[in-house]
Amino acid sequence: MREVFGNPFRRVSLVAGSLTQGILSVARAVYDNQDFGVMPNLADALEDAGCTDAELLGHLRGPGVHVRGCWALDLLLAKS
Repeated sequence: MREVFGNPFRRVSLVAGSLTQGILSVARAVYDNQDFGVMPNLADALEDAGCTDAELLGHLRGPGVHVRGCWALDLLLAKS
């Protein structure tokens, strides 16, 4: 459930400039191709761009099984 819905008791926030075109391109590719193995790279890119949200970065780097509908990817891609 947490893979799709995240933590309902904590809101994740993004630094405005952290969503570069490169980051969005990687996030779209992960989502479209279901290539969840590169999610730690996505976390590194977000961190380099100024994202400090430990829950988001931890989820992207986490060992859990990721699926399409992942709350972190949906957040990055503004999917509802």
